[in-house]
Amino acid sequence: MADEAKILPSQTGIVENVQYVDLNDDTVSQTKQTIQVRLLTGEFKGETIELDNMLTGNPYYDIKLKKNTKVILHAEDNGEGVEFSIEDIKRSGTLGWLSLIFCGLLVYVGRKKGFYSLISIGLTVLLITHALTPLILLGLNPVAATILICIASTAATMYLVGGFNAKSTSAVIGAILSLLFAGLLSYITMFTAHLTGFTGENSMFLYTAHPELDFIGITISTMILATLGAVMDVAMSIASTINEIYITDSTKTVKDLFISGMNVGRDIIGTMANTLILVYLGGSLPLLLLAGNIDLQKFINLNQVVTETASALIGSIAIVICVPFTAVAASQMIKHFSAKNEDINLDCN
Repeated sequence: MADEAKILPSQTGIVENVQYVDLNDDTVSQTKQTIQVRLLTGEFKGETIELDNMLTGNPYYDIKLKKNTKVILHAEDNGEGVEFSIEDIKRSGTLGWLSLIFCGLLVYVGRKKGFYSLISIGLTVLLITHALTPLILLGLNPVAATILICIASTAATMYLVGGFNAKSTSAVIGAILSLLFAGLLSYITMFTAHLTGFTGENSMFLYTAHPELDFIGITISTMILATLGAVMDVAMSIASTINEIYITDSTKTVKDLFISGMNVGRDIIGTMANTLILVYLGGSLPLLLLAGNIDLQKFINLNQVVTETASALIGSIAIVICVPFTAVAASQMIKHFSAKNEDINLDCN
């Protein structure tokens, strides 16, 4: 009895030749691409192999290949040799140059602050990929794990960018309180709206691999994570404003600083909430276009539509509530901290 095929690490190849073969008959219309691929990585680097790539006419599944297209190859060892098949087009190169442009502009425009921001982004990505994901897969409550990661990410970002001072601490407090509030709203929304936690194909794939996971909790975690960036932005903006006002006029009372922070916050609320709503609408554009073909009442009660809409609204609510939370924390901490310390703007630089 032949051994079960062993999945090997995927390899990269480049298409050197493409030939088309029509497979049309009375029941099906398909086209086959017979392609020659030269392996660019792995044990068989430099060798050329011939593969078939089926085109069904469905653009969601079809992978249309041309000469010089780089591809990702699925590899399996069936006991008699290694078999390859087309997995997808290699697209990471595009992400690479976009990342370089982003990092370069961030450091060039932001200088030292931009460099610290870059470090904080890296830390956040590492926390999500190497801490949050394993914790959830190990069975820890997704919401609890997400809140812990959000606290760590918020503290790292605020202190790296703003320095170890009252300004950054108050921004951390405002952001964390807002995220906790968003988490509570998410919990209430999931159960009152009877949402399933399955919001698309990715959720179904994950369920196939890990049916034991808490998908409602994962959806709540997604809502909290999606809010994190905007909330941190608002919190630091309010705290920095109050800090600068106090530096300019140290005679201002806690009440004066709070009012100033609220006034600035009201200007921020409109644009930031609008930004978050547009992010969700942009990501859900195909779903919105589908609305024209479905009864409106059915559409607005679809599980995926309600989940996406609730995420946008909860994120916007978190932004709004972040303003008074941070204004209270910043006005109190900056005023009282500076009363005991001559320099309220201690920087980690």
